[in-house]
Amino acid sequence: MAIATKIQAVAALLLTAWFGPAVAQDTALETEIVDAMNKVYGVHPGFRANHAKGVVAEGSFKAAPTAARLSKAVIFTGSPVPVTVRFSDSTGVPNLPDGSRLANPHGLAIKYHLADGSETDMVINSLKFFPVSSGEDFRDMLLAVAESPPGAPKPTKLDEFAAKHPSMPKALATVETPDSFADEEYYGVNAFVLVNDKGERRAVRYIMAPDKLVHLSEADAAKAAPDFLIDELPARLARGPVTFHLKAQLASPGDSTKDASVPWPSGNEIVELGVLTIDKPVSNSLEAQKTLLFLPGQLVEGIEPSDDPLIGVRDGAYAVSFSRRNP
Repeated sequence: MAIATKIQAVAALLLTAWFGPAVAQDTALETEIVDAMNKVYGVHPGFRANHAKGVVAEGSFKAAPTAARLSKAVIFTGSPVPVTVRFSDSTGVPNLPDGSRLANPHGLAIKYHLADGSETDMVINSLKFFPVSSGEDFRDMLLAVAESPPGAPKPTKLDEFAAKHPSMPKALATVETPDSFADEEYYGVNAFVLVNDKGERRAVRYIMAPDKLVHLSEADAAKAAPDFLIDELPARLARGPVTFHLKAQLASPGDSTKDASVPWPSGNEIVELGVLTIDKPVSNSLEAQKTLLFLPGQLVEGIEPSDDPLIGVRDGAYAVSFSRRNP
C-alpha cells in the first residue's frame, strides 16, 4: 500500500473512531472548526484548512542525557531519530505573503520516524500560549473573525469576542515575524505528561529554541518578498544544518494543565531534552506536505496526553482537514 494511501486509511479510522458514522461527522465540533476556517480563509483544494503555506525538510533528533530522567520514550534514549519537519505560515491561504501579520503564528510540526516503523509527532507554534481554552471557543473565535470584515460596524463580533476572552489579544500579542523559520522560537501550548522508567510523572510544555532569535519590524516584514521565509530555508540548508534545542518547561504545583490559554510562570524549571538538526530540504516540498498528517496526540510510551481537551480537538480537526485535501 502506498504511503499516501496508508495515511488516508489512518485518517479515515480516526474520523470513524472520534465521530462515528458519516452522518455524525456533519455536526462534530472538529468538523465545525474546519468549516469555520474555510469560512474565514476560503476553500483551497489540496491545502490545509489552516497553516496552508509551508515548507518541508528532513533531519534528526538526538536526546540529551537529561531527557531520560523525565521520560522513557524511545525518542529520548539518546539514539539519533530521523525526522521530517514542516514549517508553516498561519491561515488557510496558500499564497499569503510570509511577511503578513496574518502569517503569525508560524508553525513547526515534527514527525519522528521510529525504528519499528511507527511515528510520533509534535505540533508546536510561535504563540507562547493559546488564545482560548476550548474547541468551542476556538470555533466561535473563527466565526467572529468571519463576521468582522473590514468596515464592519464597531464593536465588531471579534471586538465582542475579545472583550469576553481577554486571553485572545494577549496571546496574539506574543507573536512577531522572524527573519527565518530557523530563527524563531516555537512553543507547545498544550501540556503533556512525561513518564520515566520509575513511573514518575511530570507535566510539561515543550519549547523549541533556535540558536538565535531574530524578529523583523512590522515595516521590514511588510517590505519582504512574498515567499522570503519559504525560499530562505532551503537556501540556508544548502550552506549547512539548522539546529534547535528541544526543552521541557516543567509544571509547578498549581499550574493548569488543561487550559492552554494560561501561560505558566517564566520562572518554572526548564530541562534540556535534546537537539533537533535539520540538514536537508525536501525537493518536492509542495507535494510532500499534502500527504503529511501531523497529530499532536500521536504519542509513544513515556509521553501521555494531559487533561487538556484541545489535544483531542486538534487531532480531530487535523484529520478532517486531511480527509478533505486528500479525498
